[in-house]
Amino acid sequence: MTRSLTLQAFTVDQLKTIWQIGHSQPAPRWKEFAAPYFDDYQAFNRFEDFQQAPLYQWLQQDSVRAILLDENPIGFVSYYWECQATRWLEIGIEIYDDSIWGNGYGTQALRLWIDHIFNQFPELEHIGLTTWSGNPGMMRTAEKLGMTKEAHIRKVRYWKGQYYDSIKYGILREEWENQA
Repeated sequence: MTRSLTLQAFTVDQLKTIWQIGHSQPAPRWKEFAAPYFDDYQAFNRFEDFQQAPLYQWLQQDSVRAILLDENPIGFVSYYWECQATRWLEIGIEIYDDSIWGNGYGTQALRLWIDHIFNQFPELEHIGLTTWSGNPGMMRTAEKLGMTKEAHIRKVRYWKGQYYDSIKYGILREEWENQA
């Protein structure tokens, strides 16, 4: 059975699901891979508390889209400007349900997202993605997307008594179009 994966702006019902699967537990597994060294995760006991958080507002911005698998939210993709004046844009992704990790949904969602961003910003020549050496799945995803490892900054992420590397990937518009 082929599953349908789409991206769209969040609805309130979808945000309620995102709260339940991603932000209602004290120590969700996804946070072990999503820059845990920042120690910025907050659990919310009630959806109403989540609605008051800056994260809730951020998830509704134009720079964020829900990832829907068979119309059910499983996470989100986003972009942010490292420097808008120089057209330096970075993307990110979060898939909360670890039972579906490793099935290519992240790669598929990012493929749709990169297409969308290059279409939305015709002047943009580069899209970047930054991860860390403690997230080998994200590094594989970037490589499957045809991204080039552009920087490997050694031992700059310290977490639980160990140093990790920051890894930066990127793809140029012509590289993206050539592999399509």
